[in-house]
Amino acid sequence: MKELYKKYRELIHYLIAGVMTTVVSLVVYYGTTAAFFDVNRASQLQAANILSWIAGVTFAYFVNRRFVFESQNTDVLNEAFKFYLARLGTLLMDMAVMGIGVSVVGGDDRYVKLLSQVIVIVANYVISKLFVFRKQK
Repeated sequence: MKELYKKYRELIHYLIAGVMTTVVSLVVYYGTTAAFFDVNRASQLQAANILSWIAGVTFAYFVNRRFVFESQNTDVLNEAFKFYLARLGTLLMDMAVMGIGVSVVGGDDRYVKLLSQVIVIVANYVISKLFVFRKQK
């Protein structure tokens, strides 16, 4: 069991970080909609959604930096910028998959969203590993 953990440590930590990030995002969304925003007003609903995305991505950056990829990069601002840019890119990818899958193809939004999330999770991992947190030479 220990050997399996060592072999897949990074992936295991990535999945744990993803669950924790989801919790942070949901807590911020539900907290802000309960305390500040009226979900019946589109602009306030979107504001809560944007805040939850920012909180989730910020949390994900620090957890991925420290516990998943164990980055030693001293240029934290540049690294964080690349992380946010990558996550913005996968957000757009998610929106494209949903738009095409539901509006063009006519798929069930629940199933398309599941497919989209698998694509986004894999893309986030690959981009983080190869572009954002790549090991310094």
